[in-house]
Amino acid sequence: QKYIIELTYSTAQRFIFDGNHKKAFPAALHALRLSTAMYGSSSVQLVPAYLLLAEACIGAGNLQQASDYLSQAQWIVLRTPDCSGAIQHRLHRGLGLLSAAEGNFEEALYHLASDIYLASSTFGLRSIEASGGYFHMANIFFHLNKMDIANSLYAEV
Repeated sequence: QKYIIELTYSTAQRFIFDGNHKKAFPAALHALRLSTAMYGSSSVQLVPAYLLLAEACIGAGNLQQASDYLSQAQWIVLRTPDCSGAIQHRLHRGLGLLSAAEGNFEEALYHLASDIYLASSTFGLRSIEASGGYFHMANIFFHLNKMDIANSLYAEV
């Protein structure tokens, strides 16, 4: 069952990377259902599937549904005192991307800064995990026409 969960999860990820957010949704939903059956409805093991569903929804423009999935993930993380920095950084990235999609750039920058901090603490300052946060933060500053800051962050990536 773990193999099938990983397969559905990686299939959904591939669709998202290819920009096919609507196609990613069924695979991500299946990963969530299988994870729920295997680990229980409040397990931290569900968070990656919730985050994947939220990312698919953001990409497809369904922001309310993305918010619901992120709320579920956030609730599980808050109830898990020893939740890893790897999961927490991904949660903040999802919250930052949703905030940016909603046009709430100040909140997006807060979450992306938290993403970068947690990713750097967990994986190292020059990690690929941290560079994603820098990239998304640079995009926000670019959108705000703060080119000096955006270029500095793009250089960090």
